[in-house]
Amino acid sequence: MSKIFPIHNSPYNRLQPLPPGGFELRDSFWSPRLDTLRKVTLPTQFTHMEETGRIENFRRASGSSDQPHQGFVFNDSDVYKWLEAASLLSPPRPRGGAGGGVGGVGGDALPNQIETLTHLILSAQQPDGYLNTAFLFDEAPNRWTNIRDKHELYCAGHFIEAVLAAQDDELLAAATRLADLICGTFGDEPGKIASTPGHPEIEIALIKLYRATGDPRYLAQARYFIDARGHGLIGGQAYHQDHVPFRDLDKMAGHAVRALYLNTAAADLYAETGDPTLLETLTRLWERTYQRQVYLTGGLGARHSGESFGEDYELPNATAYSETCAAVAAIFWNWRMLLITADARYADALEMTLYNAALSGISLDGDKYFYTNPLASEGTHRRAHYFNCACCPPNLARLLASLPQYFVTTSENAVWLHLYAAGEFRLPSFHATIATHYPWDGHVRITIDTASQTTLRLRVPGWTLGDARISVNGDPRELHPEPVEGPGYIELTNHWAAGDHIDLNFPMPPRFIASHPAVIENIGRIALARGPLIYCVESNDPHPERLVVDTSAPVQEIPANGLIHLALQAAVTPASGAWANELYRTHPRPEPVEGQTVNAIPYFAWANGAPASMRVWLRTIR
Repeated sequence: MSKIFPIHNSPYNRLQPLPPGGFELRDSFWSPRLDTLRKVTLPTQFTHMEETGRIENFRRASGSSDQPHQGFVFNDSDVYKWLEAASLLSPPRPRGGAGGGVGGVGGDALPNQIETLTHLILSAQQPDGYLNTAFLFDEAPNRWTNIRDKHELYCAGHFIEAVLAAQDDELLAAATRLADLICGTFGDEPGKIASTPGHPEIEIALIKLYRATGDPRYLAQARYFIDARGHGLIGGQAYHQDHVPFRDLDKMAGHAVRALYLNTAAADLYAETGDPTLLETLTRLWERTYQRQVYLTGGLGARHSGESFGEDYELPNATAYSETCAAVAAIFWNWRMLLITADARYADALEMTLYNAALSGISLDGDKYFYTNPLASEGTHRRAHYFNCACCPPNLARLLASLPQYFVTTSENAVWLHLYAAGEFRLPSFHATIATHYPWDGHVRITIDTASQTTLRLRVPGWTLGDARISVNGDPRELHPEPVEGPGYIELTNHWAAGDHIDLNFPMPPRFIASHPAVIENIGRIALARGPLIYCVESNDPHPERLVVDTSAPVQEIPANGLIHLALQAAVTPASGAWANELYRTHPRPEPVEGQTVNAIPYFAWANGAPASMRVWLRTIR
C-alpha cells in the first residue's frame, strides 16, 4: 500500500490545493455532517446498492453469482462514486484477502465495505482491461458500440476517480489498464473509433490520472474527447453536448450536468496546457450562465425536459429542475475556475451553491435525498431514501467527503483562505488555527501557531457588500478595494509570531434580494438571505402564497434547533376559498389584511418535517 496521488502543481493554475489532510475541519456546522456521512449516509447507501443489485452485478461479473444484470447500464457508476466517498473518509489500509465482509456497524462498516467492493471490482475486470458489468457474457459483442447512450466511458471515469481517492496500488494498476484500453480504442487514427461519449466524465478522470501517473497519453485522450464534440460524431444534439465545438460555445445548453462536467474537464485541460481558447470559452460561458441562468440558490438547470438549461432568465420556481448532481458539478467547475484565476467571484458561486442547492439535496439526518430542488412546492415534493436512477446520493456523498480541500490553497508566495470554518491547516512553513461559527456568525479568528513570514490572502464574500472589517492583534487594518493579488481577497504580509491573531468580521444582517425583471415569476417578489444562506418559508397556515412581506419592518434572528430562523413581518391576504368557484372576477377595492410574524428557515433545511408548502420568493409590499 502506498500513496499514488502525488501533489501535482498544474502549471497554469494560479492556486494549488493542499495535499490530502492539509486542512482539518473542526467546526460545528460541517464536522457533524461529515460524521453523519460516515456513520449514516454511506452505510445506508451501501445497503441500497445491495438491495437494488448494483453490487450483485459485480458478483455476477466476477463469477460468484448467476443472477442476471440488474438495473440501468450505468449502475456501476453509483458503486464507484460511493467507493470514492468512502475512500476519502477512510485512510488506506492493507486488505485482508478474499473480499472481507460487510461487518461492523455505523462508521466501523466502511473499511470492510471498501474491501468488499475492491475485491469484486478487481475480479470483474476483463483480461484486456475492460470493466463494465453490463457488457459481459451475451452482451460482450456490444462493447463500445454506443458510447453516446450506454455510458461505458462515464462509468470508466467514475472508476478512475474512485481509484485515485482510494490510493491503492492494485486498483491503480486496474485503472491504468482500463485507461490504456480506452486510449487504444478511441481517436482519429486509423483503426480507432472516432467518437466521443454522450455524457462527459471520462475526460475529468483521464486528466486526474495523468496528474497521478505523468503518462501524457491520458491528457491527450481527454483533449481528443473534448475536441471531438460538436462535429456530429454522436448526432449533433445539445443534450449530448455535441451541437457546437466547445470553443465556439457562447451559452450553456442541453443537459445541465453533462454541460457542467464538460466545462470542468475543459478547465482541467487548460490548467495543464494553458490553451487560451479554453479559458476564453470557459469565462464566456460562466459569465453568461451566472448573469442569466442560475437560481438564487446556485442551482442550475431550469427544465425537467432533457434535465436542461432554459433560455436566458427562464428560472421557474415550482418546476425548477435544479438537479442535485448539477449543483455538485457546478461546485467542481467553480473550484477549477478559482484555481485558475484566483478570482473570488468563483468562490462566491461555489459557496452559494454548496450551502444551498447542494446541501438541500440531503436530509438533516443524512439518509434521504432530493433529485430535484425546486424553489416552491405545495408540500408534495418530498425526499426519498433512494432512486432507481441513483446518481445524486453518491455524487453528493463524494462532494461532502472531499469538502476539506475547498477551504485553503497556496500559491508561490501566499496562503489563501476561500471558505471559512473552524479547523486547522499545517503547511511546511506555516501553521494556523481557525475559530468561527460560520455560517451562523461572521466573526472569524485566525491564530498563527508558529513564527513565519507568510502572505495571507483572505476572501471577502461578495454578500458582505463591502461591510467587512479586519484587525491584526486588535489593530484595525484598512481594506483596500483593489487588492494586489486576486480580486475579492484581503492581502496581509507580516513577520508572524506564534500567538498572533487576525480577526475578520463579516456582518450578517438579514437582507432582502430582488431578481432581474426578466425573471417573470419573481416580479413583485423578494427573497431573504443571511450570510451565505438563502431562506424560505415553509408553512400550511398561512400558505406562503398568502404572505405579502413588509420589507421596511425589522427581521428578527431566532436560534432554533441548531439553526438560525428569521422572523418576518407580513400581511396575510384572504384565503382563496373566498373566491368560491370563480376563476376571474371584477377587481374589487383592496380588502383589509391582517399582519403576522412569519418564520423563515434556511433553504437547505426544508422538507425535513411534516409536508408543508414552501416558497423562496415571496410577494412584497411595493
